[in-house]
Amino acid sequence: MIPARPGAAATSLRQVIADAEKTLTAAGVASPRADAEILAAHAAGTERGLLAFADATPEVVERFHGLVAQRAERVPVQHLIGSEAFGPVVVAVGPGVFIPRPETESLLEWAVAQPLSEHPVIVDLCTGSGALALALQKARPDARIIAIDDADDALAYARKNVAGTTIEVVKADVTAPDLLPELDGTVDLIVANPPYIPDGAGLEPEVAQHDPAHALFGGPDGMTVINAIVELAARWLREGGRCGVEHDDTTSERTVAAFVRTGRYDDVTARHDLTGRPRFVTATARPMGG
Repeated sequence: MIPARPGAAATSLRQVIADAEKTLTAAGVASPRADAEILAAHAAGTERGLLAFADATPEVVERFHGLVAQRAERVPVQHLIGSEAFGPVVVAVGPGVFIPRPETESLLEWAVAQPLSEHPVIVDLCTGSGALALALQKARPDARIIAIDDADDALAYARKNVAGTTIEVVKADVTAPDLLPELDGTVDLIVANPPYIPDGAGLEPEVAQHDPAHALFGGPDGMTVINAIVELAARWLREGGRCGVEHDDTTSERTVAAFVRTGRYDDVTARHDLTGRPRFVTATARPMGG
C-alpha cells in the first residue's frame, strides 16, 4: 500500500470547503468562507484552526454537506453547531433564543470597565441566552448577578448556560410596573440588550425566520421596552449606579432623550460599537430626590 502523502486529507477537505463556499455565496450568505470553515470543523469534531489536521472521511464529508445544505437555506450557523462565542464565554443557542451578536461586546467592555462597590449587584435585563450575565460573572465573580427574561425558551437556554455559577435566573417582564421592589436602590450596574428593532423593519432571513420576534421588535419606534427599562433602572440603581442599554442604529437620540427626560440621571452618553455605529447609551443614577 502506498502511504498517503502528508496533507492529502487536508487538501481534500480544503476542496469541499471551497465548494461549500461557492454554494453559500450563491445562497446569499454574508460570510460564506468563514461559515464553511466553521461547519467543516463542527462536522470533523475539531476546531477551525485545526482543520489542516482533520480527516476528510466519508462520514465527515457527508455530515458537512448536510450542514451546508441547511446553511444555504439560511439556517443560522449558530443553530447548526449549537453554540456561539461571546466575549470570554461560549453559550448554547438554538431555536427560541436570540443569538448574541459581536456588537454587544462593546456594551460588555463598557460594563467590565465600570468601578463598582465591593460585592456589587448586577442585573442583566432581557438576558436571552444569559451571555452578558455569564461574561460579567467571569469579570466579577464576587458580584451578585441577576439575569431576567420573560420568555420560557430563552430562560431554558439561560439556565443551561449559567448552570454551576451563582447567577440567579428570574422570569419576569421588565415592562411590568413595580417589578421586584426589593431591588430598589440596591443595584450597582444594569445592562440590557432589549427588543429594540422598530416594527416592520426589514431583516436578513437568518434573523427574521430564526430569532424569536419577541426578542427583536420593540414597538412602532423600537422604544417600548427601552423606555420601560430607563424608568425601572432609575428605581433600582443606587446613587452612582450605572446603566447601559443597547438600541437600534436609528434610535440613539431617542434613547438619550429617554434617560434625560426622567431627570434621574447624570452623564448620559451615546456610545458606538467597534464598527462606529451608534450602539448603546449609558447613564449614572443621581441621588434620590437629586
